[in-house]
Amino acid sequence: MPDNDLQDVFLGRQPILDRHQQLFAYELLFRSTSAGKGRFAGFLEGDPAAAAAVVDTFSALALADALGPYPGFIKTDEALLSGGLADALPARAVVLEILDTVPRTPETIARCEQLRQAGYILAARVGVESLESPDIDGQPLFSLAEIIKVDTGRAGPERLKRLVPVLKPLRKTLLAEKVESNEKMRLCHELGFDLFQGYYFARPVVVEGKRLQSSETALLRLLGLISQDAETAEIEAVFKQEPALTISLLRLTNSAGSGLTTKITSLRHAITLLGRRQLLRWLQLLLYSGASSSASAVSPLLQLAATRARLMELLVDYTPEVKQQGRDLVDQAFMVGILSLMPALLGSTARETLAQLPLAAPILDALNERVGILGDLLALIEAIEAFEDGAREKAAAILPRLPGIDTACANACLARALGWANNLAR
Repeated sequence: MPDNDLQDVFLGRQPILDRHQQLFAYELLFRSTSAGKGRFAGFLEGDPAAAAAVVDTFSALALADALGPYPGFIKTDEALLSGGLADALPARAVVLEILDTVPRTPETIARCEQLRQAGYILAARVGVESLESPDIDGQPLFSLAEIIKVDTGRAGPERLKRLVPVLKPLRKTLLAEKVESNEKMRLCHELGFDLFQGYYFARPVVVEGKRLQSSETALLRLLGLISQDAETAEIEAVFKQEPALTISLLRLTNSAGSGLTTKITSLRHAITLLGRRQLLRWLQLLLYSGASSSASAVSPLLQLAATRARLMELLVDYTPEVKQQGRDLVDQAFMVGILSLMPALLGSTARETLAQLPLAAPILDALNERVGILGDLLALIEAIEAFEDGAREKAAAILPRLPGIDTACANACLARALGWANNLAR
């Protein structure tokens, strides 16, 4: 396959959560950024070369490692299924999502049975024409699949209420996709769906009169002090008022992942040895990790924010601006990625949240207006994440403003960012 075919394929991913709102998997989407093809917003269906690009991209980027313990759902069209390319994907790392456009012929069913016997997990989609009353008996693929996926964007509440009781007797895992609001998530949860796909968890639900918890206020204050290069004694005083934060900091700095070989024995010792830059990173991540809670699982919001932040700093290193501004720009890029989801975390508007932090103008401009080099990078990442129409046009307009960055660079950086964010869980 020509190199430029692979260069034209952008990797996108969207989280899939379980009923406990913990990350279960990612949906991977391979899309063209070519304006002429006009296919950025959808899977590259019916194109053998595009199907080969899926396999080559997966192999070249070592996505099985980048995804860590989370499987990757891959939309599987007829070309990917019948051409034998699916066999090249690692069975332990993927879920093959058979598109409803794939003909349900005896040959297709036999091929799906072969893949299942080989250890692949299959997901079947309820087609648009079947949303009203799916023909269970006429869909042998439903018996082969472990997961049944329903497009909730095309099915209103009443239709979903009629559909789920028909699917429940199959005793399959039910996945609701296109769940983009907390209201839709609650409905699907009540109806008995097992998995939920979408960014509903990253949408801020602004509660009037909501007050920040003491730990959140302390973290914001600490971020401000470090940004202003305050004295260590001032930073230490804030930590001492929040025992849970102090314990978390000491636990993190004493862990192997901190990169330190000296055991930390005191708070001042930790602050001094970590250094301001590393301490700033930990504080940013602690906001999302629920440092003051007893929950041991890593939240999906932390995974997404950490991935964005790491991807921002990796990408900015390829821009000409980094040669002029150096590490300051890299640090700002990381902060933009982290802060981009803080409104969802704190339940406030972006401007209200940012007003509490003494941030540099480039960071504020990027977060509020999506302008400047940092704003362009954040907008590009949001376009990569987006599944809706118009994402291709948005990405196509941004890329020319980012010399040094192309699809191959973005995909490689995304794979590294995913691997880094996955390590936070360990």
